[in-house]
Amino acid sequence: MNTKILADSACDLTNRHYKAFDIEMVPLTVHLEGKDFKDVNEIEPKTVYDAMRAGKGTKTSQVSPQTFKTIFTSYAQSNQALVYFAFSSELSGTCQTAKMMAQEVKEEYPEAELHIIDTKCASIGYGLVVLRAAELARSGASTDEIVETATYHANHMEHIFTVDDLEYLRRGGRVSRASAFVGSLLKIKPVLHVDDGKLVPLENVRGSRKVLNRMLELMKERGTDFKNQTIGISHGDDLKRAEQLAAMIKEKFDVDDVLIEMVGSVIGAHAGPGTLALFFLNKEYK
Repeated sequence: MNTKILADSACDLTNRHYKAFDIEMVPLTVHLEGKDFKDVNEIEPKTVYDAMRAGKGTKTSQVSPQTFKTIFTSYAQSNQALVYFAFSSELSGTCQTAKMMAQEVKEEYPEAELHIIDTKCASIGYGLVVLRAAELARSGASTDEIVETATYHANHMEHIFTVDDLEYLRRGGRVSRASAFVGSLLKIKPVLHVDDGKLVPLENVRGSRKVLNRMLELMKERGTDFKNQTIGISHGDDLKRAEQLAAMIKEKFDVDDVLIEMVGSVIGAHAGPGTLALFFLNKEYK
């Protein structure tokens, strides 16, 4: 049997991708108005963004240990190789939980071929890594080849993003109350990236149009081999601006393949509506 690919819902792919590429997905949990919802399966990002706009608080939690243990045990019993490409361990405890449960299962099934890969990626940057792994699995590539190539993509995936309202980042402890207030007052848009799995501020830009231009400048500075890869864009319920960015990228870099998806409920619960993120490789496509 081919190697099975497992991802969690923070990859921000849709059910369309999971079905088309035979990817198994494990959902994180969104807490909203006193209720728990399994990401993707029980709640849509639009619901989370509308709640945040209405001033309602949202929280998220990682995948439970028992959920991982059940999944890993089923693959161990069927003697099928499983590779779980995980949401960045710097942003969630899900990866570490998976590693602990895989170890438990291997104690009972020593021959089980379970691989846990910390992608250090998020949103569609993470999703693109998962899709590359799934393509390889579907083509019959070996488990080692899948792990090696997808890990290469994860290690070289750039994340450039901005948020529409600093207040949401303040609630998550990413910026101070004073910074959020001044930023909102001056229409300052922060540009951030992901460095070794962590969210790191790069600079502040004043005005939405300038932010898009700056994202393209950073893409030119950091990226390469755009024609041979899929460029990823994810948005916090702002498809119009995502499409605007995609059009600018296609014009500037002669890119053919741009994947646009909404920032999912789990990441969106922290970044907020109006988030816009850009993903591309900083080394040649492999």
